[in-house]
Amino acid sequence: MSEPKTPVPTPAGDTYKGWVFKWTNYIKGYQRRWFVLSNGLLSYYRTHAEMGHTCRGTINLATATITVDDACNFVISNGGAQTYHLKASCEVERQRWITALELAKAKAARMQAESDDSGDDFPSSSPPSAPGQGGGSQNSEVQSALRTLGSKVEDLSTCNDLISKHGSALQRSLSELDSLRLTGEAGDKIRQVTERATLFRITSNAMINACRDFLALAQAHSKRLQKALQAERDQRVRLEETLEQLAKQHNHLERAFRGASQSNATADNKSASGPGKGEGSDEDDDNEFFDAMEEAPEFITVPADPHFHKRSSSNISGFNSEMCPDDQSLNEEPLAMNQESPSQGLVPLKKRRTRIADKPNYSLNLWSIMKNCIGKELSKIPMPVNFNEPISMLQRLSEDLEYHELLDKASKCQSSLEQMCYVAAFSVSSYSTTVHRTGKPFNPLLGETYELDRRRESGYRSLCEQVSHHPPAAAHHVISDRGWTLRQEITVASKFRGKYLSIMPLGTIHAIFEKGNNHYTWKKVTTTVHNIIVGKLWIDQSGEIDVVNHTTGDRCHLKFAPYSYFSRDVARKVTGVVMDKDGKAHYVLSGTWDEKMEFSRVMQSSLGGENGTEGKQKTVYQTLKAREVWRRNPLPEGADTMYYFTSLALTLNEYEEGISPTDSRRRPDQRLMEEGRWDEGNSEKQRLEEKQRIVRREREREAASQRIASQPEEAVDEDSLTDPSLKSAPHDSHLALWFDRCEDQITGEQVHIYKGGYWEAKDRGIWEGCPDIY
Repeated sequence: MSEPKTPVPTPAGDTYKGWVFKWTNYIKGYQRRWFVLSNGLLSYYRTHAEMGHTCRGTINLATATITVDDACNFVISNGGAQTYHLKASCEVERQRWITALELAKAKAARMQAESDDSGDDFPSSSPPSAPGQGGGSQNSEVQSALRTLGSKVEDLSTCNDLISKHGSALQRSLSELDSLRLTGEAGDKIRQVTERATLFRITSNAMINACRDFLALAQAHSKRLQKALQAERDQRVRLEETLEQLAKQHNHLERAFRGASQSNATADNKSASGPGKGEGSDEDDDNEFFDAMEEAPEFITVPADPHFHKRSSSNISGFNSEMCPDDQSLNEEPLAMNQESPSQGLVPLKKRRTRIADKPNYSLNLWSIMKNCIGKELSKIPMPVNFNEPISMLQRLSEDLEYHELLDKASKCQSSLEQMCYVAAFSVSSYSTTVHRTGKPFNPLLGETYELDRRRESGYRSLCEQVSHHPPAAAHHVISDRGWTLRQEITVASKFRGKYLSIMPLGTIHAIFEKGNNHYTWKKVTTTVHNIIVGKLWIDQSGEIDVVNHTTGDRCHLKFAPYSYFSRDVARKVTGVVMDKDGKAHYVLSGTWDEKMEFSRVMQSSLGGENGTEGKQKTVYQTLKAREVWRRNPLPEGADTMYYFTSLALTLNEYEEGISPTDSRRRPDQRLMEEGRWDEGNSEKQRLEEKQRIVRREREREAASQRIASQPEEAVDEDSLTDPSLKSAPHDSHLALWFDRCEDQITGEQVHIYKGGYWEAKDRGIWEGCPDIY
């Protein structure tokens, strides 16, 4: 067994680590374990690597007893609930652990007693919430120093007891040896050892007496220092209260003086707006100034820079020209600059449904799956609708527009960096609908489309089309009258890993704004469905997103923290930093993907804090007060019986006149499931999938015939026409109806771009070329 990593413990009771053999059971006996003694707690692990995540056991030494069995063995017990039988490699090593444990036990018991008596001994130990934070920090430092000194004194007292105890034991052992009356050289050696032990006892007694005197003196001084400290604290609190009252009186007098001056100036000018307008403006300025004073403690540091404080109108002209464009909206509410005019009201022109049929109480048992699989080939087994929700993947993709207002607000931003905050919040908001949605959407048929026309209500039109079946891919295009366009092509890859299912959306999302011609791109993170086999299903999002503005070079790095049982952070946490092309941070975003997001303006950044996992220092951002940029809409009443659909999702499958023959609303199996007729829906689903297979085989046969016809006759092998193993890979000749396949100029990927014509065809009511897929 190796020696412990740390040196011999000091009386301060610092962390002590090392390998010790622990009794496990009668089969395995003593097993080597890694023990860590810290803060009065003794914990053990199997290896060093487990220290970061798995603790095998912990015992509190404050209430534990420590006994020694023999030269190497010792026992630690807390009264029967926990007992550790331990064995060190040698007697010296055992004594090191005993000393460290005794010191830690004394310190833990002392800290527990202090915590019990803290209300009586230190009635004002916590600093008041007055503006004077500097005094509170100094008091905390003094209190910490006093506690440290008290801890050292108690350690000396513990060492005093240990020396007396071990010295008496040594003297008894030497007396026992002396009683053996050995002769010759052995007797001389024993007498020599006895004499040295006597000298050591005399010296130790002198040191113990000196320590006792020091202990009494230190305790007396400690009490006097605590009384003096308490008096200083009380005096500081009184001074802070007096200063606060003076500041309020001064501010009140200044406001009264300015109000009187403004009223006189308004009366002299006789403006058309009247005195009410001038007084209201003056009141707003003074209120803002007072609010800025109250919000000062929100800063980590308060720089002496006029940009960081609001001034009265007489001072604004002095520095307004120096402000950069993204500083101008710092002190405005984010919603104020994006208010719509009355002519663009958001009142729906059509009353849409607010309920669908309640989900039937069908259990997901094995028979509900297997009864659809009897007598079928493995490749033809359909997944029952029991696992689905009554919308298609195209409709689920359109749900990304639940919070389209974020893009409306982004289109009105003057600063590209502030616009980035709204775009990043929009990229996070699309996951808020998934927290309870464990059902799988219907896989769209090839050529299936879905339109979401909210132009008269919200100013946008959305179109989705299933452009590929293997791999399944959907193209999405949204155009808004409020200055933005959104397009994406998403392919879903999934991996089943036993206990959970990982769903990885592949593809890039593009957001283009007319104002400034800013072009943003980002990708989706991984969705994980847990407890696939046993337990209640739950959803988690994890990964990282880089939102990039290809016009300016701005970038926002978002991190979705995966759920961890051992993490102290809030669940579903998302953090991000908005940086310009030079890597300078301007905004910090934080929140959760299921609730809300906030953004804060960065005033200063520096390296500091705890080291990261790779030994790198974390960046500390000093920011203004955080402001909310997005919050999740509440679910409608009774959502738990309606697949946890949002208000928008409840309207997605509502039938509308004039839609395309390939629209998801016309899909019969999905409609039957929504109405609660699941058995009929399963039968209809099988029919549609078999029809799709027949069309696909016919398309592949035509493609193969065209390839053969284009080849020279001598190159045609007769066997290749009949033997499937000799055929080349199937060629899918399907062409999307409303999208063209081309290379994306930004990412270089092969994508489908909307080519136009859909909304014109809807206006004419002529749907030529639409396939019969239902």
